[in-house]
Amino acid sequence: MEVASVVLAAGESTRFRSAVPKVLHPLAGRPLVLYAVELARALSGRQPVLVVGRAENELRQLLGDAVVYVRQEQRLGTGHALLQARPALIGRAEAVLVFYADMPLLAEGTLRSLLRRFEESRPAICMLTVRSADSMGFGRVVRDPAGRILRVVEEAVATAEELRIDELNCGVYCFDGPWLWENLPRLELSPKGEYYLTDMVGLAASQGLTVESVFAPSVEEVLGVNNRVQLAQAEAVMRRRINESLMLSGVTMLDPATTYVDCGVVVEPDTVILPGTHLCGQTRIGTGCRIGPNTVLRDCEVGPNCTIEASYLEGAAIGAGCTIGPFARIRPVTQLEEGVHLGSFGEVKNSRLGAGTKMGHFSYVGDALVGPGANIGAGAVTCNFDGHAKHRTEIGEGAFIGSGAMLVAPVRIGRGAIVGAGAVVTRDVPDGALVYGVPARPAPRRAEC
Repeated sequence: MEVASVVLAAGESTRFRSAVPKVLHPLAGRPLVLYAVELARALSGRQPVLVVGRAENELRQLLGDAVVYVRQEQRLGTGHALLQARPALIGRAEAVLVFYADMPLLAEGTLRSLLRRFEESRPAICMLTVRSADSMGFGRVVRDPAGRILRVVEEAVATAEELRIDELNCGVYCFDGPWLWENLPRLELSPKGEYYLTDMVGLAASQGLTVESVFAPSVEEVLGVNNRVQLAQAEAVMRRRINESLMLSGVTMLDPATTYVDCGVVVEPDTVILPGTHLCGQTRIGTGCRIGPNTVLRDCEVGPNCTIEASYLEGAAIGAGCTIGPFARIRPVTQLEEGVHLGSFGEVKNSRLGAGTKMGHFSYVGDALVGPGANIGAGAVTCNFDGHAKHRTEIGEGAFIGSGAMLVAPVRIGRGAIVGAGAVVTRDVPDGALVYGVPARPAPRRAEC
């Protein structure tokens, strides 16, 4: 069965009270609309049609050619929004799957069940419904005594009897394609001046056609995000799903309720994540690590058997067996090779620290290349900025940088060289040399007896 998909994303998002379009607000580190687009693509195997409004430019910047864009110039309701997709899809698919861009919790399995039901019975419409004592503002599904679906009644115009119905319309439909495009223009204007997609259910029933339904497994799966309160609710659900998946795959979380992991983060088995930890963006963590408590990793690659405690890392690559923190800061474009130790309150930026390097607490290394086995004492600083430009520092293999030393870039410290505590180095230091003082100068040679 050939399936086309349409994602409706042209709403005004007025209840969000935001300059940012609702569907671009992040949920578990990703814009809301991405969940819908990826789900639609997985179900149909082709580019979904995205019905857009004033946020078209922003959506194009995010999605590129992943979707076919159709613009709804006037906001005349959901039925009118879908009608804009008619020229792009008419005659091209037996089934048309339609849902909203603000339903990020929909599961692929649920919609596959909807498509299977449609393929088995070939109704005019197969719709997703849910039973809930809380109406959530959804329309009620009205059935006849035999259980056949007759219509959907919006909450605002429902009678007292209809308001007691606990079967709710979720706003997810699979339409017979030819029937949809023939009948969608027949929708009548509502008293509010809009064309409601829900009226297609009553139209099909009035023609004697079948309307099928599939129940959603849970209410949380069909939650719509219409304001920031609902965004927070959806975030909690998504975070719980992510954490449960990681724990079932072999990751330990001492307190999942205070562990925040973005969609797309990868954590290998036997890693322990402690409370207050945030794993964001495209972070990947190897096996056997201990992360946290109170640690933030954003877009980081962490090798196996690392310990990172109460620290903030961004855009960094961390080799196997590194120990970091507590209270360390690693900024973007930094690489720590295997077995590096970075002490408390140390900061590294745009630098590479060779294997086995030890960097003491309260130190700063920026725009530097540090050879393996070097030692950088407490309070040592690479002075990389002259007020106009950044400059590089090179520290050779096995070099020893004393506490409080200042390395004024551009400068090179040779292999095995020693920089005395408190020295201010303004010139290159040869391999194996010892320098000290302000400014740093070589130690005098001892006279031979």
